[in-house]
Amino acid sequence: MTVKVCLLALFLALLQLGSVAKVDQSGCQSQEAVRVAEVALDQINRERTQGYILSLNRLYDVAHTPQQEKGGSLYKLTIDILETKCHVTSRKPWKECEVRVIADVPVYGECEVSAFVATQVRLQSYSCVIRQVPATAVVAVCPDCPTADKLDEPIVMETANLSLMRFNAESSLANYFHLENITKASSQWVVGPSYFVEFTIRETVCSKEKVAKSDISSCQFMDCLFAHRGFCWGSHVAHEEQFEVQLPVKMMEYPLQSRQPVEVQCEIYEPEDKVHAGAYSRYAHPHQHAHVHLHPSEPSHSSAPAGPGPSISHPRPGTGSLGSVLDHPASSARSSPASSSCPGPRRHHLGLDRLKL
Repeated sequence: MTVKVCLLALFLALLQLGSVAKVDQSGCQSQEAVRVAEVALDQINRERTQGYILSLNRLYDVAHTPQQEKGGSLYKLTIDILETKCHVTSRKPWKECEVRVIADVPVYGECEVSAFVATQVRLQSYSCVIRQVPATAVVAVCPDCPTADKLDEPIVMETANLSLMRFNAESSLANYFHLENITKASSQWVVGPSYFVEFTIRETVCSKEKVAKSDISSCQFMDCLFAHRGFCWGSHVAHEEQFEVQLPVKMMEYPLQSRQPVEVQCEIYEPEDKVHAGAYSRYAHPHQHAHVHLHPSEPSHSSAPAGPGPSISHPRPGTGSLGSVLDHPASSARSSPASSSCPGPRRHHLGLDRLKL
């Protein structure tokens, strides 16, 4: 009897040990762990409603807990991430998005991720911290690269407004769009001070056929399932006396101060409720023209006031129900990986090795 009791106690102890989280000895070299990190990051990006799509740079640490009664394992991952040029509005997979290089005001960070893995990877929770690469680090490596500007600077708002003005004037879309949020801004000296902005736009209820250009400011946002949204890159170079600026005829109709040369490029996304949700078209001046598949019939739309002016989107937490993405300017010290085979190799260095992205 005593032997049986001892064997039973040993069996129960082994079961308990099997349920304790342990370091994955294959660690960051494990194809399974890398796959879990990639799929989990896709799910994180899909949850977010603000900011830019995040890309996997490397797997920093791995541990997992076998859960035999559930037929899978619980993975605890630490992954290093980089911001891409894709806004979350696009809903693109992160592998299709280009990582921001040193000339694009790069952003980096890390995520603590919990995911259950059986036949599929199911994200359970996440906590991400991102930070912008300091301007001093950018200038030290690339003195001529753009550096970040504050989003509430008057010149930033002016650049966004001029860019959207050109888009509304020259796109082939049926309705006007309003500025929604300014998401990123930078500047550099080229042939003069050059300013760059990234911003989201939203369709209004105003038809170009029925509303005069002078009345655009009174247009209301389209507040229904059929509204299109977009993401734009805009720029302008401040006028220099030695340059003669030539703008398209349509732009001459607008009251531009000193008539700065303006460039704009936008992606317009179909409403998510449509069967072909996720499709987008691109508008780029001057060689491409906009084309968006609009609804075959014009439904009646309810509308919401556009407000006194466009809002400014400062860095702030993501709103996903399973976790958050926080902007912390200062990098905190991190502990060494618990797994001896971690961290894994970096996919991008950006020429900023001293920052340990």
